[in-house]
Amino acid sequence: MAQASQATIGDSEFDRDTAVTRRADGVYDIDLSAGWTIINAVNGGYLLAVLGRALADHLPHPDPFTVSAHYLTASQPGPAVVRTQTVRTGRTLSTGQASLFQHDERGNEVERIRVLASYGDLDTLPDDVRTTAKPPAIPSIDQCFGPDDAPAPVPGSSAIADRLMLKLDPATLGWALGAPSGKGEMRAWFGLKDGRDADPFSLLLAVDALPPTAFELGLSGWVPTVELTVHVRCRPAPGPLRVAITTRNLAGGFLEEDAEVWDSNDRLVAQSRQLARARL
Repeated sequence: MAQASQATIGDSEFDRDTAVTRRADGVYDIDLSAGWTIINAVNGGYLLAVLGRALADHLPHPDPFTVSAHYLTASQPGPAVVRTQTVRTGRTLSTGQASLFQHDERGNEVERIRVLASYGDLDTLPDDVRTTAKPPAIPSIDQCFGPDDAPAPVPGSSAIADRLMLKLDPATLGWALGAPSGKGEMRAWFGLKDGRDADPFSLLLAVDALPPTAFELGLSGWVPTVELTVHVRCRPAPGPLRVAITTRNLAGGFLEEDAEVWDSNDRLVAQSRQLARARL
């Protein structure tokens, strides 16, 4: 049987499911896909990519540099509208804001997520790296495990697991075996299942696509994001990404997650921090 061809940037399920349709200046329509849900809610990284695509169309610069999102209510699969606004434009950076709205069961319009973001052109940045950051030490892909390797469905994976190439470091898989390590760590190889290479918009997904670090702290269930900020540092090289997420402080029912995303050239291509609610 002939092997299916690899999807390319601009022609993949991720691109189709994050594509927005311009209705008017600054107003975009989208049908949020059920394929990117975790339990019953639409994944926050997927939503960030949707709003990121709308802002890329609205602003004069093409690439997200920093995106800060507040998740106000849980988004559901189905119709939604994104409204964007230019805050400021400059020679190298432009800043805009965007909100995604849906109608509730009573027909009232509800704001789901609000974003403030600055955009530029990653291809114009100087190739000057001075860093003490190091790529995460993760075993090779064939020594890591994903949802397809589990004897039963992984709790909380839901539909999004079918669209990701996710291979978790065995050292961060204790929760799946009923023996969480107590360390707030999660590490994995990451990509899209159809083979599409990473770009700045899929990086917005990557920082929020792993199982929550709360699982390794011995908690279970949904860990909803309150706020998420992503910094895109450079355009990723082709090939799988490595994602490392850590939590150092769970207090008052909230925890932080700090993520780093590394490409196949050992470049730190994205960083993020989010605040999430832990169900104790």
